[in-house]
Amino acid sequence: MATTPYTLDTIPTPAYVLEEDLLRKNLQVIRHVAEQAGVEIILAFKAYALWKTFPIFREYISGCTASSPWEAQMGHEQMQCLTHTYAPIYRDEDLETILRCSGHLTFNSLGQFERFYPQVAAYEGHRISCGLRINPEYSEVETDLYNPASSTSRLGIPAADLPAKLPTGVEGLHFHTHCESNSYALERTLEVVEQKFAPQLEQVQWINMGGGHLMTEKDYDTDHLIQLLRAFKDRHPHLRVIMEPGSAFAWQTGTLVTTIEDIVERGGVRTLMMDASFTCHMPDTLEMPYQPRIRGAANSIDDRHTLAYRVGGNSCLSGDYKGDWYFASAPRVGDRLIFEDMIHYTTVKTTMFNGIVHPSIWLHKSDGSWEECRRYRYEDYLHRMD
Repeated sequence: MATTPYTLDTIPTPAYVLEEDLLRKNLQVIRHVAEQAGVEIILAFKAYALWKTFPIFREYISGCTASSPWEAQMGHEQMQCLTHTYAPIYRDEDLETILRCSGHLTFNSLGQFERFYPQVAAYEGHRISCGLRINPEYSEVETDLYNPASSTSRLGIPAADLPAKLPTGVEGLHFHTHCESNSYALERTLEVVEQKFAPQLEQVQWINMGGGHLMTEKDYDTDHLIQLLRAFKDRHPHLRVIMEPGSAFAWQTGTLVTTIEDIVERGGVRTLMMDASFTCHMPDTLEMPYQPRIRGAANSIDDRHTLAYRVGGNSCLSGDYKGDWYFASAPRVGDRLIFEDMIHYTTVKTTMFNGIVHPSIWLHKSDGSWEECRRYRYEDYLHRMD
């Protein structure tokens, strides 16, 4: 771990750069919502797992959610808490780790609950509260890849398949239907949940409203969210309310810094060839898909930004490119391309496809210093192929 004076213009590339000040600003918003609404807001590792920054998180929150044995172990060891754990399936060989590291355990199906609940109930290490994931069959997420609430989804139990009388041992319900959504989408979702699952809501002690609540986005109506959650708690005073956003914690907190290594022109299309990859280092841009912002460039032509360029990644995948972006002056080899908002999800979904150089991870601290949290080397790639 190195501490060195750098800037975005001099840091070795490619590199993810997390800004501590921006992270703390988001954490303050999240803590405010939790306190004012009287709910628990915990960190979802599937969107953010840079554990060297967890000491910062522990100043604002005390919980986390895991979706696998390894995430649960990381939460227990690095976040220093018992995790809220949900996974589509659990395996016998994973259960010891899951039980040791979890305080809440949510099952995706009645079959999985019936299979594993006897072991949970017999566990002597600490008490574990069990829940079931439900599928309201309502979601406003338009991209199918990110919509977990279709009528044929493998995730969660529809109301028609859930008994009116819950099995002994079920203490909570969990739904997840959002993706970077606002509070009004949650309001409409809660109307469906309360209508479809009214008998079950009266039998449980807690409800987990999942993730996708983008409460740190500049146009998000946090006052409406607080009022919505308070009203829900007034209607269900026996319920403990939990939310587990991922993107909201790291939203707009950092960048991916790259360098232009070549410029090629084919068929009238100019492509800036960078030392990073969309498919390896920004996979959501191809999956969602969406076009990220590049600092100093525009995503559409205007009076000032008139020079069109595609940006190409450094993998051999033909589709490893995005564009066009528009520049005010012609980029040159050696210039930096700084991709905005590249910390949430991006950092946990990277791959080492092609064995290309993996971005290092940096923390730009509030005191102005720079900390290199991780630099990837050849051995990291080699040992993945053991």
